[in-house]
Amino acid sequence: MSDKDVLKGESRDGYVKIDRYNEDKIEAVATHYKDILGQLGENPEREGLLKTPERVAKALQYLTHGYDLKPDEILKGAMFEEDYSQMVVVKDIEVYSMCEHHMLPFFGKAHIAYIPNGHIVGLSKIPRVVDAFARRLQVQERLTNEIRDCIQNTLSPMGVAVVMECRHLCMAMRGVQKQNSVTTTSAFTGTFLSNDKTRAEFLRLITASLD
Repeated sequence: MSDKDVLKGESRDGYVKIDRYNEDKIEAVATHYKDILGQLGENPEREGLLKTPERVAKALQYLTHGYDLKPDEILKGAMFEEDYSQMVVVKDIEVYSMCEHHMLPFFGKAHIAYIPNGHIVGLSKIPRVVDAFARRLQVQERLTNEIRDCIQNTLSPMGVAVVMECRHLCMAMRGVQKQNSVTTTSAFTGTFLSNDKTRAEFLRLITASLD
């Protein structure tokens, strides 16, 4: 953390939320947003908007903090040798990201599987990898591939499967304005590509209910 980065905590019912902000970046981005408010026909000096540029700047810094993370290091921090070679599936991982074309959110779920080849990884690390890539300006197609490639290149498993289902506000709020549309992307490596039965098992598992 540099001298310009500030940690701020807020206690709520025993929970402390810690945000990290770079004050120089906050000031620079907030200045631009104050100008933008004026260009939109608003009065940036009215009471309700006085702190809006700073709030937006902080929100954007948080929503893009994935640029400061190293997803492969997240995985390497919890890799363990293990003689296990069956499919490991982590499904219904919440995804929140920002479309790089309109800077509007898209959100949904990711379903990820890998087949170990001598190493497994702490299960919580897979959602962290998803967040590390999602907290950047993204397109869903690239996000899907980046998650797949990170797991494949770091763990060297026998195969990786990623399926992502998201709603895009750039479609729901503007453009075609289709509020109920869902975009699904997928990416596979290794056994999931070459073996139809393995891929079918993965797809069955991510749609199955435990109820």
